[in-house]
Amino acid sequence: MSRIPEDELEFRFFRSGGPGGQNVNKVSTSVQMRFDVRNSPSLTEPVKERLMKLAGSRLTLDGVIVITAVRFRTQERNKADAVARLDEMVAEASIKPVYRVPTRPTRASKERRLKGKSTRSVIKSGRGKPSLD
Repeated sequence: MSRIPEDELEFRFFRSGGPGGQNVNKVSTSVQMRFDVRNSPSLTEPVKERLMKLAGSRLTLDGVIVITAVRFRTQERNKADAVARLDEMVAEASIKPVYRVPTRPTRASKERRLKGKSTRSVIKSGRGKPSLD
């Protein structure tokens, strides 16, 4: 089931290329779906912002997401495909990003790091040419 109500979606149908033989020239199977994100009452503000960022080039300057579906040979399947793709985008935008909380290194970890560095230093200092003492 769609997260977005059907009345918020606007569909346009037009003839598409691709497979279909003579049918391609007669039937409008390609679907262009438009969804006005900015004025949608069914989404919260943070989800709207993430969805607009996620839409990228599919977003118009007016805040409308345009999805074109031409994958299938029937209008119904293309319409369902467009709705499914929008649902996927909304589902991804609904997930709140987890921000990393910066932490400081512990004293023990600092000591381990310094011990490792000094060990390495001793190993590397022994690699040079022998001195003439």
